[in-house]
Amino acid sequence: MASLLDSIARPFAVILQLSVVLGVVFVLLKVARFYQKRKKLIKALEAFPGPPKHWLYGHNHLVRRKLGSVRVDLSQNLVNHPDYAKVIVRADCTFAFFSPGEGLLILEGAKWFQHRKLLTPAFHYDVLKTHVTLMSDSVKVMLDKWEKKNTKRKSVELFQDISLMTLDTILKCAFSYNANCQTERSVNSDYYIRAVYDLSYLLSNRIQNFSYKDVFYNLTRKGRQFQDACKRAHTHTDKVIKERKMLFSSEKDYDKIQKKKHMDFLDILLCNKDANGVGLSDEDLRAEVDTFMFEGHDTTASGISWLLYCMSLYPEYQQRCREEIQGILGDRDTDLGKMTYTTMCIKESLRLFPPVPSVSRRLHKPVTFPDGRSLPAGLLGSFILHAAASSKWGIITRVYDPLRFSPEKSAQRHSHAFLPFSAGSRWETLPLFPSL
Repeated sequence: MASLLDSIARPFAVILQLSVVLGVVFVLLKVARFYQKRKKLIKALEAFPGPPKHWLYGHNHLVRRKLGSVRVDLSQNLVNHPDYAKVIVRADCTFAFFSPGEGLLILEGAKWFQHRKLLTPAFHYDVLKTHVTLMSDSVKVMLDKWEKKNTKRKSVELFQDISLMTLDTILKCAFSYNANCQTERSVNSDYYIRAVYDLSYLLSNRIQNFSYKDVFYNLTRKGRQFQDACKRAHTHTDKVIKERKMLFSSEKDYDKIQKKKHMDFLDILLCNKDANGVGLSDEDLRAEVDTFMFEGHDTTASGISWLLYCMSLYPEYQQRCREEIQGILGDRDTDLGKMTYTTMCIKESLRLFPPVPSVSRRLHKPVTFPDGRSLPAGLLGSFILHAAASSKWGIITRVYDPLRFSPEKSAQRHSHAFLPFSAGSRWETLPLFPSL
């Protein structure tokens, strides 16, 4: 009996031993590969100036000490000089970016060129100007809320109201959706708005943790919440696209839509075709609308909130902006481009508090900077937008001074010292909407 059990157990023991040996060999190969990659990376970065680094995790401990809970990749190089930023934003690379859909910001190759050509008309200044009335209506709702709150003579939390206002605005501009989210909450609109807010929170949380990669993140509780929020957002957008396409049943309907006073983002995407008469698929339409919704809402709310913060600190600048706006615009919205001082104030607040704090791009091939230093392919090149500006602004960089953006000083400044919304071909059209 014992010999029988021994004969049965022996093959299993051999298989177990073999599995352990193979497992150990696999781990050792992975460690060796990591070591070689790490050694190559350290050698490539030796030419760059920086504080003393740890042999294993580089400057991660210094970044966390300065910025708090921020995840930095082991193969990531942080730069803060405009010359370096200029090279990275123009490099052949992949965006290290998390989004609820593959929109224009993260597409590559022929598909990116197709989407860019079809989307560019939607961000033309003349098209965006037609949305000013919609934006103004949303702002008036917010101001009415503040006026009621002001009767109590108590401090007011502005960001939540501003966030709802920008969301309300973009819902109207993206697909003519009147959610009335600033004043009313309903089951039909609330689930989509909740999905947008959940995505904003989960994405900001995701980049601060080690499990940011899909293979790890999708296994976590927050990863499942992210997938659920994406599903809710996609369901709503798919419904809107389906309903809108039903209105485009004939050529006459296309002509009617194109003559609308306010063509929304979805109208323009549905009307535009490439040289072969092919438009975007339903999936591509959804990705672009969701990307526009998600990115535009969050960055615009942040930018406006910080601008109001700066204005509250400097009443003299606030008063000068008020006088300029009242003197130039009155009840008109056709002279937005003439508000030079207000524009300088907006840019200065964006310099101090950029809505997009940093941008990371995975390099497809080596890049060389003007000073001769190089970064290898595969590296994650990141630049902190505020730091890129600060290195060229001098010792009074934290002082709010709108005159930094006077025409004379702007002409002398490095082209990439001020990057409030990043830069490069992918970003050329997008800043116009939050700027309005």
